[in-house]
Amino acid sequence: MTSTLKRSHMCGTLTSVNIKDEVILTGWVQKRRDLGGLIFVDLRDRSGLVQIVFDKDISVDAFTKAESLGSEYVISVSGKVYKRHSINPNMPTGEIEIFAEELEILNTAETTPIYIKDDDDVSENLRLKYRYLDLRKPSMQKNLIFRSQVANIIRNFLSEEDFIEVETPMLTKPTPEGARDYLVPSRVNHGKFFALPQSPQLFKQLLMVSGMERYFQIVKCFRDEDLRADRQPEFTQVDCEMSFVDIEDVMKINERLLEKVFKETLNINLQLPIERITYKEAMARYGSDKPDTRFGLELIDMSQVVKESGFKVFSSAVENGGSVQAINVKGHGEKFSRKDITNLEEYVKTYGAKGLAWMKITEEGVTSPIAKFFTEEEVNTIIKLGDATAGDLLLFVADKTNVVHDALGHLRLEIAKRLQLVSNDQYKLLWVTEFPLLEYAEEENRYVAKHHPFTAPMDEDIDLLDTAPEKVRAKAYDIVLNGHEIGGGSMRIYSSDLQQKMFTTLGFSEEEAWEKFGFLLEAFKYGTPPHGGIAYGLDRLVMLLTKEENIRQVIAFPKTQNATCPMTNAPAIADEKQLNELNIQVTEERES
Repeated sequence: MTSTLKRSHMCGTLTSVNIKDEVILTGWVQKRRDLGGLIFVDLRDRSGLVQIVFDKDISVDAFTKAESLGSEYVISVSGKVYKRHSINPNMPTGEIEIFAEELEILNTAETTPIYIKDDDDVSENLRLKYRYLDLRKPSMQKNLIFRSQVANIIRNFLSEEDFIEVETPMLTKPTPEGARDYLVPSRVNHGKFFALPQSPQLFKQLLMVSGMERYFQIVKCFRDEDLRADRQPEFTQVDCEMSFVDIEDVMKINERLLEKVFKETLNINLQLPIERITYKEAMARYGSDKPDTRFGLELIDMSQVVKESGFKVFSSAVENGGSVQAINVKGHGEKFSRKDITNLEEYVKTYGAKGLAWMKITEEGVTSPIAKFFTEEEVNTIIKLGDATAGDLLLFVADKTNVVHDALGHLRLEIAKRLQLVSNDQYKLLWVTEFPLLEYAEEENRYVAKHHPFTAPMDEDIDLLDTAPEKVRAKAYDIVLNGHEIGGGSMRIYSSDLQQKMFTTLGFSEEEAWEKFGFLLEAFKYGTPPHGGIAYGLDRLVMLLTKEENIRQVIAFPKTQNATCPMTNAPAIADEKQLNELNIQVTEERES
């Protein structure tokens, strides 16, 4: 049945300005209260709630129909706006109410398996199973509206900056770019597979070869990797590429983009230019290439002080090429008992550390189980280097330097969380630059690209590709927000010879390189401009701007930690006919 009542206003937009207006509203029944001669209904649509009053003296028909209303019934109602006698300060529409004159019940609803309210403590698995109900909650609708706003700001900004929006293929060629591909079997080409794109990397470079000069796309990407709170198997990327530019050009336009996003969504004025530090400095100071710089707890290298000490755990770590580093929990030493420190030790062990040594600085001196292994001069030097005074706690990790960085980098975050050193309202952006071009993968016995194999090396480091590949710095940059990488990019290799040299360094023979990336190498023969770009994780950016702790809170239909969808039961078993058409045989025993 078609409704005869056509909506005139959204529920949450009505104010005292609308008093005496005749309005028609539609939405879902949030709550009904029957007081005998009066029935009160909280009506909800995407914009918010408003109170509807059904009074026999105004409309017996509407009142009679309202007696049957239940939660989540879909209705249309017409009536006049009046000032409320008892104002509700907790509702944006709390100054007014609508006295109903007509009511249409558009659809009834069974009792929902989850409550449609933000403080419902139902399990996340149940929320995802009934995601279409979960999305009715005000907080979820607010997040998705905010996400749409961010995407529109980005799209409008880039369009005004003369970027062209171009769609690139979803079905492409499997290439070794980093993460594991999602593969799609081809029915018409038996035994061959498409891959879903990890990013539009190769296509956006080809668009630069094609003369587009400025390209962008808000696009789905896919990576078959282990999930966590800020990672999904399919995610949305804001992808940008520019020709005839250098690093400064890319950074400056993206700083203005971020400035616009923060201003128009949170009314925050960013201070430009955004701070920059090199990868080497980030690791040395924070133990992370995506440091949270809203608080201190910076790493302190103690290696030179302790390398000849009597504490063998420290001295042997330095002797074996590692390091000993510490963080000073300044002014909070008394908040950490021995049990607390033992818990912190278990925490750093999850990041490869073998243990956690400590020294408490008190008015009476140093309290520590390791102090006896050091001379008084060594202890004093440690205290001085650590800028430690009474009330401080020094925490040490000794191991291979990469383990030390990983353990202390995470430990400083954990301590900041426990001590509540940062506010949710604080935002700190940071550029991290000059990443290593390559890193050595011991399990593969070869160098792999730190970012991807199309990242350009620093000009002055190109010769090191032949002699010391591990020392080559990349023309790469990441943008970090509150300890999360929200975007990353680089200047690209645009010379066929240099790209082939890069592939050789990565262990690809010329034949392998052409087999995997021949279409790109072929394109480079025909006049390729200098180019570079950046890609943002839109989901992660929105998660941080909305102060959510899980990326699933800003995605309409996300996957679980196990990359499944409880609502649709995806992934699912394909039937034999489909498998036969694709020439695929499943050999592992299926779960029933």
